[in-house]
Amino acid sequence: MTTVKEVLKIGRLRWLHINEPDEDDFNEFENKYHFHQLDIEDCRQTNQRPKIDIYDDYYFLILHFPVFDRKNLFVKPRELKVFWGEDFLITVGKTHWIVDRLFEEAKDQDEKGIDFEIGTSDALLYTILEKLMTESVFILRKIGLELELINRELFSGKARRIIERLSITRKNIIAINTMFKPQLRVFNKFESGKVEGYADNMEEYWGNILDYYNKMWDMTEDYGELIEGLSVTFDSMQTNNTNEIMKTLTLISSIILPLTFLTGLYGMNVLLPMEKNNLTFWIIIAIMLITGGGMAAYFKRRKWL
Repeated sequence: MTTVKEVLKIGRLRWLHINEPDEDDFNEFENKYHFHQLDIEDCRQTNQRPKIDIYDDYYFLILHFPVFDRKNLFVKPRELKVFWGEDFLITVGKTHWIVDRLFEEAKDQDEKGIDFEIGTSDALLYTILEKLMTESVFILRKIGLELELINRELFSGKARRIIERLSITRKNIIAINTMFKPQLRVFNKFESGKVEGYADNMEEYWGNILDYYNKMWDMTEDYGELIEGLSVTFDSMQTNNTNEIMKTLTLISSIILPLTFLTGLYGMNVLLPMEKNNLTFWIIIAIMLITGGGMAAYFKRRKWL
């Protein structure tokens, strides 16, 4: 785990990794690097909208990438804030664990005297973005696998479990969609050439990043349509089951209604035909059986049962 602030030198390139920036760090940003005050203010706050600010001597990026919570259940966004200059890269704030791990790997190689393969700020930023997108694709595929499992269990009859899994998966897809949609225009700036960078021959690499992102966006849209389809199918099945239950109860009530009338009629304390006949009870039972059986046969012939 990285400390609050660490600096790694890779040739002329300096990578500052600051997990918990304080006022001294913000003052250094302003006095040493001459970053714009609005960018520094963005570093003081969290949950900023994705963007890229372009200046003459540096770029400032805010990006969001998905991570699972501690229970590995819900997806939440993790911010990546980067100051990107010709000979420096500064990652600020509690960023994605991928960035922490990459910094640790680079630091371990430096301590062992192994040359770090990345020598420019453009290549370092590309490596960070590429690893973050690889991890994001893994998360999306995990959500896709969950959709496949839900699809298989759709006819299992475990309604409560299916509702819970549908709700969690829909929430995760909406969260990812909310993260990715505002960033499309940010990555389009790399492809369109508005973000030139500092190294030569990076166009294909930025194009690869955009391909990654378009792939993730397509997966998110496909999963969104699939979860909606599964939800509609499940709701239709539940509605149909409810209708079948109500239909069965209604038919049972229809059969019992005349029988209830007959028993109620002969339960009255008034003079009735054949009340003193010893066979009256069995006659009434026979009438009830014939009525109930006849109604059941009629319903079955009409395919109501």
